Amino acid sequence: MTTTPARRHSHLLARRDLDFMLREWLDVVRLTTRSRFKEHSAETFSAVLDLSEQLAERKFAPHNREADLREPVVGADGRVELIPAVRDAIDAYLTAGLQAASFDHAYGGMQLPVTVRQASSLWFTAANASTTGYLFLTSAAANLLVAHADADLVDRYARPMIEGRFFGTMCLSEPEAGSSLADITTRAELRNDGTYRLRGTKMWISAGDHELGENIVHLVLARTGGSGIDGISLFTVPKYLVEADGSIGEHNDVALLGLNHKMGNRGTTNAVLGFGEGAHRPRGEAGAIGYLVGAEGNGLACMFHMMNEARIAVGAGAVSLGYTGYLKSLAYAKTRLQGRRAGEQDPSAPRVPIIEHADVRRMLLAQKSYVEGSLALILYCARLVDEQASAPDQAERDRARMVLDVLTPIAKSFPAQWCLAANDLAIQIHGGYGYTRDFDVEQHYRDNRLNQIHEGTHGVQGLDLLGRKVRANGGGAFRMLIDSMRQTALSARKKNGEPAALAELLERRIDRLVVTTEMLSRSGDREAAMANSSMYLEAMGHVVIAWLWLEQVVVAADKVDDFYDGKRAAARYFFHYELPRTDHQFDLLRRFDRTTLDLDPEWL
Repeated sequence: MTTTPARRHSHLLARRDLDFMLREWLDVVRLTTRSRFKEHSAETFSAVLDLSEQLAERKFAPHNREADLREPVVGADGRVELIPAVRDAIDAYLTAGLQAASFDHAYGGMQLPVTVRQASSLWFTAANASTTGYLFLTSAAANLLVAHADADLVDRYARPMIEGRFFGTMCLSEPEAGSSLADITTRAELRNDGTYRLRGTKMWISAGDHELGENIVHLVLARTGGSGIDGISLFTVPKYLVEADGSIGEHNDVALLGLNHKMGNRGTTNAVLGFGEGAHRPRGEAGAIGYLVGAEGNGLACMFHMMNEARIAVGAGAVSLGYTGYLKSLAYAKTRLQGRRAGEQDPSAPRVPIIEHADVRRMLLAQKSYVEGSLALILYCARLVDEQASAPDQAERDRARMVLDVLTPIAKSFPAQWCLAANDLAIQIHGGYGYTRDFDVEQHYRDNRLNQIHEGTHGVQGLDLLGRKVRANGGGAFRMLIDSMRQTALSARKKNGEPAALAELLERRIDRLVVTTEMLSRSGDREAAMANSSMYLEAMGHVVIAWLWLEQVVVAADKVDDFYDGKRAAARYFFHYELPRTDHQFDLLRRFDRTTLDLDPEWL
């Protein structure tokens, strides 16, 4: 495959890096040989990325700061007011047809590979995470309905979302429940007409209320049975009811109770919603009308379709914000004059750009290793989604699904943690200017800080990974992932030189990961085994990212120019500076350390 020619440099993302990962590493063009994607080509993929880059730069990036400074407010008429540029950007996105990018032709979609759609989406979150949030939540909600709802609900609610007329949300958390979904109290009662009436309060609802479209479709978890997870069901609850002919009907009993104000993503409404408050009485009765999705008691299983998509989307958003912060600090470091070269004794010697200083280079290289490694993880996960949908062999589809299940907690948490660290370094490189509003990097940090909490904290993801994902199918999915890592190491060894040396470093940590996982999984003391699951998540995340860096090194082997040299330098940094931190973590995990378990809260 030929390399991509040099392109105009963007401070949002590096198009050269995207093309490398999509074409040279993941070979997305090969997907066009499969029936699902046969109408596409390398040219259509490039056209989508070109369009995405242009729209992001022209319509989304210009109002990123304005949306941060002028948060949504509730007007005198009770309606949410946004700055006009938000609607202009969203209308441009919808007009371009990108909302339907990866949906099936049967739903009016472009049937674009998810890998390409994911690459497209990165431009928009890099440009303006707040405005983009309205769109991507809607896409995820529509995907859930297509997968789990009956045909009537799909026609009434999913199709208009795919068309861009309706918007969507996910309503899980409650004021006293948070991430503990087993404790939700919102209730749904069945009526004679087959609908349900919902009553309760939901909180932290991103894009929960606005006037950007004709309707907002809330996907709401509510209790239809007793306590615990088994009593929870999933409902479609529209802001406005939709009649059989598709026309907009009366206002449902869904009330905006207030807006939350976060440190970042301030342009996205974040709402407290009341269901069944009685402010509106559809069909003459208080209670929000909802339509069951799937079976009663199966709500959380259905919602995980959207939650898992959202978790990877959160990781992708973290990558975008980390990446644009890296590029902006790199540009700053190349132009900011300060100090003189190391060893220069003449005070009259000319000042040099700060990129000449070793510690600044260290910070830039650290950022590069975090953001490009995380980007590889997100795109690899997207490629697994495409394998599930299009691989000719069922065994290949099953393998893709199982490996994706294992990687999802890491895809959410590693970028959220380490791309935020990249934003922190971007501020540091800017010095005193970095934490002023004169430069974008402080906003990128604030926006990205939310991603460590969005869709489950590190603690939640760690418990999921160690408690469920690596144990699933008798550890079968975990072994599949390990086999892929070992295969990459074997390929790298055949290249000799540095690839082989890095492969040896990776194999050493793979072995430790396998032994530690087996130990924790077999332990009879589950409490002690799970006590440091967040550390396990971080350690495994580093091994996974090192593996994906080695994948890139293998592809870049024997290719020489600044781009490939930069790839090798970032991989070298990650292996020598970052991967060794797992050694201490594996030591601690294998000791079943009880420091936190044995801690008396009164000691704090």
